[in-house]
Amino acid sequence: MLEAAITWLSYGFLAAGSAFIVIGAFGMLRMPDVYTRMHAASVIETLGAGLLVIGLMMQAGLGLVTVKLLFILALLFFTGPVATHAVAQAALEAGIEPNLDEDRRGRSLDPPHPKAGKDKSKAKSSGAAEAKS
Repeated sequence: MLEAAITWLSYGFLAAGSAFIVIGAFGMLRMPDVYTRMHAASVIETLGAGLLVIGLMMQAGLGLVTVKLLFILALLFFTGPVATHAVAQAALEAGIEPNLDEDRRGRSLDPPHPKAGKDKSKAKSSGAAEAKS
């Protein structure tokens, strides 16, 4: 009974890991810029591969294979985010700008409309001239 439960639980981990890999692969194709594609790749690497390795560890049972899979899991969890961060920093240093509509504070990153900037400056200068009179 317990053996069947472990088998079905490992199938669940393997299915969830496979689903994250497939979803991440579609994300790699659909995302607009390099930074969001890197996020999809990190989902594939961390969640997908991690759940697959956990499912494989449950299938293997207690033994040397499980210890080896545990080392592989630790290697994935520690090196994956570091490598993704290094690639993102390299892309930023290369001058690749993120595709953003607004920054973290909610401010728009769109350049102001040329006429809007001129109208504001004229209003300010006419207001300053009226204040001097």
